[in-house]
Amino acid sequence: MTRRTVTRDEGRTEVLTRAATAIAEHGYHGMTMRDLAKATGRSLASFYHLFSSKEEILFELQQRAFQHLLSSAEAVLAAPGDPVDRLHRFISSHVHYVVEQSDVMRVLVQEASALPPKRRSVIRDLKQRYFATGEALLGEVVKRGGKRKPTAVELEREAYCLFGMLNWSFGWYTAARHGTPDDLARTILEMTVWGASGLSRTRSLETPDLQLLRTPLLQAQGE
Repeated sequence: MTRRTVTRDEGRTEVLTRAATAIAEHGYHGMTMRDLAKATGRSLASFYHLFSSKEEILFELQQRAFQHLLSSAEAVLAAPGDPVDRLHRFISSHVHYVVEQSDVMRVLVQEASALPPKRRSVIRDLKQRYFATGEALLGEVVKRGGKRKPTAVELEREAYCLFGMLNWSFGWYTAARHGTPDDLARTILEMTVWGASGLSRTRSLETPDLQLLRTPLLQAQGE
């Protein structure tokens, strides 16, 4: 990769980070390319050099975000260990992403249908793979509990409930009032494990080390 390519990729990453804040505040349809260029401190000409359209920005924002989440989730799924501990790592990774990338998360939730069908299909595939990974981790916990055997539909419903807690925390969570991200992750884990599997809530839960799962949150593609 040439220095020019690296510089361009760094420029795109910087623009995406700032564009996420602008779109989260004003909405995708409320922003023009001129507005986005101004929000990112660039001339309109230099902005078009990095992105050809507002749609491309939204698509890459969503694609990079779900690729990051999916990569972390698949690393958890591939690692050995106790099912509850692995689900804890999955939940913690998602919660930390929500907290550290709140603007991106707002864009993911609120602008999910803004892309045209072809690009929306690409994002939907990433989302489905991510959901399936979380569902598989939850299924292992339920199986370990041994007190119930949910149907596929029941497990899917429970997984959607888990993702509901995870995704919408961006709308209400504040560290000053609700505790650290690790506190939030433990609460979501306990509610999920206790409700879905019947396992005890009194188990001591250690904060998982997420360092191995971390990559730059809006890392340029191909790096």
